[in-house]
Amino acid sequence: MNSLSLCLRFDQTGRPADVLKMAEQELVALGPTDVRVRMRYAPVNPADLNFIEGNYGRVALPPAIPGHEGAGTVEAIGSDVTSLKPGDVVIPLLGAGCWTQHLIATESFFAQLPASIDLLQASMLRINPMTAWHLLTQHVKLEQGDWILLNAANSGVGRALIQIARQMGIQTANFVRRRELREELLQLGADKVFTDDEEGLQEAKTFLQRHPPKLACNAVGGDSALRQMELLASEGTLVTYGAMSRRSLKVPNKYLIFKGIRLDGLWISRWYEKANRERLREALEPLAQMTLNQELHTAVDEVVPMSEFRYALERAAAEFRSGKVVLDLA
Repeated sequence: MNSLSLCLRFDQTGRPADVLKMAEQELVALGPTDVRVRMRYAPVNPADLNFIEGNYGRVALPPAIPGHEGAGTVEAIGSDVTSLKPGDVVIPLLGAGCWTQHLIATESFFAQLPASIDLLQASMLRINPMTAWHLLTQHVKLEQGDWILLNAANSGVGRALIQIARQMGIQTANFVRRRELREELLQLGADKVFTDDEEGLQEAKTFLQRHPPKLACNAVGGDSALRQMELLASEGTLVTYGAMSRRSLKVPNKYLIFKGIRLDGLWISRWYEKANRERLREALEPLAQMTLNQELHTAVDEVVPMSEFRYALERAAAEFRSGKVVLDLA
């Protein structure tokens, strides 16, 4: 095997297309607990672009390799590694560094997935589906038949949440900016779809008075989040995991005093850092099984060769896409 491998790297933060470059890196000898993974696919997420720009929650320390998620197969293991073997399908669990042909890290850095799972789908499990799983299971005790609220329902997390909630028997009231997305989301498994405006609010209020939602999943902020609070049941919970509108969440006193709404936040990267192996396995196993059963599918806009990374960055930043842009690292 060659002692060099290709990666995408930036030596200073800035506009991704300007600072990112393809580079060679040396494959160092493995330590006793190290694993070398031949990475195959890695999606381009907004968090990756923010990381390169220097605007992410975790500070970039260039020179650095971006890429918060991906998938590949184990190529070699250190002498003390017990949970993985060559040929195993794995995904990295922590931090960045996935935009590389070879990733070397300690054994605990990787999670094994079923051998027959589609590597392309596996590469997109770590962030959006896991965020959706966390929203559905870790904030409010939901029972079959319960209703929840979801804005930005056509986003990656939104689409994953719709599919996972359907398998759990949870009903979703979804909000989108564009009315033409309604049929697409209904076919995906959404129970109701409303426009995220005052007209949609009134339609939802009429319907949901019979189904007061316990949980609202907020990826937008601003007025959209206020509409969710208007619809939430008394003592319901609003979890903010994104801020697409870039508008602060200003909460009227009435929602806190008279409705007793609880506000929570979620940054899935922080949860990964704190979760133990058992907790991670508890979350990943059902998501992997849903993927195998074709009950959970992440739409892909385009798979782009690693050498054409600048086009991939441009495509990933486009406003209208049909799914994720994924780098082929072969």
